[in-house]
Amino acid sequence: MVHTGRVKHATNPVDGVRVAYETVGDGEPFVLIHGTALSHAIWRGFGYVRALRDRYRLILVDLRGHGRSDKPHDPASYAMDLMSADIVAVLDEVGLPSAHVLGYSLGGRVALTLAVQNPERLESLIIGGGSSLPQAGAFDRLFFPGCIDVLEQDGMDAFLERWNARRSWPIDAGTRAAFKANDAKALAAYMRRSGDEPGVDDEVLRRIAVPTLLFVGSKDAERLGDTRRAASLIPGASSVILPGFDHSSAVAASTEVLAAVEPFLASV
Repeated sequence: MVHTGRVKHATNPVDGVRVAYETVGDGEPFVLIHGTALSHAIWRGFGYVRALRDRYRLILVDLRGHGRSDKPHDPASYAMDLMSADIVAVLDEVGLPSAHVLGYSLGGRVALTLAVQNPERLESLIIGGGSSLPQAGAFDRLFFPGCIDVLEQDGMDAFLERWNARRSWPIDAGTRAAFKANDAKALAAYMRRSGDEPGVDDEVLRRIAVPTLLFVGSKDAERLGDTRRAASLIPGASSVILPGFDHSSAVAASTEVLAAVEPFLASV
């Protein structure tokens, strides 16, 4: 049976947050988890769904605080263990014991937490532009200093103007639209909690037994070193550097990403 897209919801039993997801295609189950301020729509927009739907049953998730999922305003609601439990709730709702999981950026950290806490739910782990390290100050570096205060107090338009003024090229229309679709207070709450997350200890990484692939853009200054480091610690992990791409553009490079991902999945 080919599964076609219609947004449904699973409920995290820990705190009752409802998580939106969509299933598309047929074949081995493959969960795709987006990054900060985006939604599961990116996987269609960047061509992943078109390329994969004939061979995989894709489970496209909106992380809490994003897309059509619930958007709590309490930073404690964005603890990484709760966000990884959301993925478990989706797998349970769909009736899947396990799946391949790909996460980009924030999605990569969620996927890594899932591999640590519920390894039996993963057939394989793919992390793009991710990090196992604490994230204190990451958003100030990525956007601009004080960005969370601006987002929380002045709203998304003010945030986008400040970010645009600091960039070397203007924010594109698609990114601007994706950010404006967010609940600014929920996004700020997530960012605050993210800065408090301790990350994953090196000894824990050394115990991961799930087949693992990491990829990152060669110009992703924030995550290139983190990716190489994690790949050296996770037993048997392979890593791919995508030449010429930075943090925001690597996930959009579906042709280059899938050229690494599909042989990896076939080998698993």
